[in-house]
Amino acid sequence: MDLFSVAAGAMTLQAAPLAERMRPRNLDDFIGQEHIIGAGKLLRRAIEADRLGSIILYGPPGTGKTTLATIISEMTASNFIKINAVSAGVGEIREEIKKARDSLKFYGKKTIFFIDEIHALKRGSQQDSSWKQWKGVK
Repeated sequence: MDLFSVAAGAMTLQAAPLAERMRPRNLDDFIGQEHIIGAGKLLRRAIEADRLGSIILYGPPGTGKTTLATIISEMTASNFIKINAVSAGVGEIREEIKKARDSLKFYGKKTIFFIDEIHALKRGSQQDSSWKQWKGVK
């Protein structure tokens, strides 16, 4: 450890953009979407019980899709893989799917695979290959 690594570690949160610093860290801090994550609602119960199945978070920018995925990742015992579809290619998606399969097969550990900006995936072969490979992995 040196002076620069200590300073970099201390400044990480301070250097983050304001939106990241203000992002809710748990479901109680998450404002809105009470109809799906309010007390006693199905999605909230599934998250709290760590029994979440496949979900698609859909909505306009700024509605909390990425924030909710991050909260879920911290509340569950699953591995969490986040990929941005704008910069990810088929090869990267295939590799992450293989890792998720191996984790489930060898360690019994589930994986949450979050693809941000999924609409940016090209139609056709890229979507087909990623969904065919993902099939069967939870």
